[in-house]
Amino acid sequence: MQHNTIEKTTKRLIKESLPKSISYSEYRSLVAQLAIVGKSTGPEQTDALANYTQLNDRRMKRWDRTLKFNAEALDQISKVNRKITWLVLTESWCGDAAPALPVMHKISELNASIDLKVILRDEHHDLMQRFLTSGGMSIPKLILWDEEKQEVRGDWGPSPKPVAKLVADHKAKHGKLLPEIKEEIQLWYNKDKGQTILKELTSLLLK
Repeated sequence: MQHNTIEKTTKRLIKESLPKSISYSEYRSLVAQLAIVGKSTGPEQTDALANYTQLNDRRMKRWDRTLKFNAEALDQISKVNRKITWLVLTESWCGDAAPALPVMHKISELNASIDLKVILRDEHHDLMQRFLTSGGMSIPKLILWDEEKQEVRGDWGPSPKPVAKLVADHKAKHGKLLPEIKEEIQLWYNKDKGQTILKELTSLLLK
């Protein structure tokens, strides 16, 4: 009985969040504008968060321009024939969001059945609490919402599995996350070129 109550609450929170969501292009405009004025999304405003926002704006521009999908991925994406909303919780300063959101956007552009919507984590705390990662509010977090069945069919995030392993191994070795892990992660993303995120998201779609 308790499980059903939680599901109803999650469903209600999603339905309340959707009208407040923005499109990917609106999100990109928001991040670009914040980068210009030296600010970030969220209630906390620091130089570090503003710098990450500027960095992410540059990275997303690059990802939007250079992402390439192979024939197998295009074929898999074309097979999705039910109305799906991808509701993504994120913030402008989030490092893992910069490579992930452009992949999500390109997939949604290739199939009209997939609608990508973006909401800010710190404005949707209650919904974020339903999709924690190891107890933390890690982002980006994608919720796959089936429009026809009005139910959650899965979620993804905050990072592809190899990045999660990279972080876990680093923490196990050093006892904490050292600053250089960010550079290591960025190098991995640059080398991978969005292909692992693409595979994981297409796999989620076809479940």
